Amino acid sequence: MPGPLAELAIADALEAGRALLKFISANDAGATGSHQAGLYLPKALWRMFTPHPPIADRLDKHPASIRWPDGIVRDSVVTWYGQKTRSEYRLTRFGRDFPFLSPDAVGSLLVLVPFTYGRFSAHVLDLEDDIAELQATLGVEVVDTWGVYERGALVQLESEDECVERHFRQFAAAAGEFPTGAEFTAHTLSALLECVQDFRSIPSDRRLMRCYEAEYELFRMVERRLCEPDISRVFRSVDEFLETAGRVMNRRKSRAGRSLENHVEHVLRQAKIPFDVRPDIEGRPDIVIPSKVAYDDPTYPEHKLFVVGVKTTCKDRWGQVVKEAPRVRHKHILTIQRGIASGQLAEMHRASVSLVVPAERHGDYPREREIEILSVENFIGVVRDRLGLARA
Repeated sequence: MPGPLAELAIADALEAGRALLKFISANDAGATGSHQAGLYLPKALWRMFTPHPPIADRLDKHPASIRWPDGIVRDSVVTWYGQKTRSEYRLTRFGRDFPFLSPDAVGSLLVLVPFTYGRFSAHVLDLEDDIAELQATLGVEVVDTWGVYERGALVQLESEDECVERHFRQFAAAAGEFPTGAEFTAHTLSALLECVQDFRSIPSDRRLMRCYEAEYELFRMVERRLCEPDISRVFRSVDEFLETAGRVMNRRKSRAGRSLENHVEHVLRQAKIPFDVRPDIEGRPDIVIPSKVAYDDPTYPEHKLFVVGVKTTCKDRWGQVVKEAPRVRHKHILTIQRGIASGQLAEMHRASVSLVVPAERHGDYPREREIEILSVENFIGVVRDRLGLARA
């Protein structure tokens, strides 16, 4: 038998005909120090809790009176954040020392019942029997971020990957010709910001790899749509076949490097690191931090200048970075290459080149005690310290 708290939650859900279920996380409860932005609400179900649709470049707020298990009604706000890079709904304004979203509540089940856009009830269940009884009664099992009950309907929330794939399919279907690299990058970022919860707070290393990998999937989707009719036709000659294959291969090779550069730029902008891309400096380095102006200023301290080569692979091409922007003796190369031999790492170290590699690929590199391989987060921290920038 369910306890009184579960009975009340079930009764409210059945009366309203709908409910949102979520296991309270450490982030929700403030155990990570980042819950001030409020409780995330699933965008796919916005009609349940707000009259404001998810429209870009808007900030919309709707008041919500919520009755909590202590019987007290608290005034909160459902906020749509659609400005700049944000694209999410949040339930905000719980007040200080709110007992139902505290560290002690982590692992409890939050049941949010919307009666109308302005009136909710909320229930927090912490007993396993109560949680099991409620989920069984409503026919809902929380297996991902949220579970949803809606009377008479089988509701299935779109997963993050499904949401991204939907955006990509729409983009590919609308492409009449091959998009530019900038267009691929922009749409990749837009889809990830739209579909991945708290995408901007993902550590820089994982965010960079997620962006790069997702853009590759988008590229392949567009490539299949635009190129398959051409390559599946009957060719009149071997030369015609080779010419077509050459165009496909050249496009693939040029895409990879530019894609990585675009997403590295995004990560640096998000970290509020000043930089110039391919400035008119000897050797045309990929990135100079903080700027070409600082590089050209002989009074600007060299230890505050960074030259970064961005290379998908650097096994054979790292030497060219050494020759770029000669004023800066110690160079950095940001790469996603899967491993480099010990001898080559030592050679780079002797040439004053430091590698910056996403953390998830560090295990592919040999461990050399005297040679440090930086993660993207490490590198951003070094830059911030030397430039005297506040930590994000």
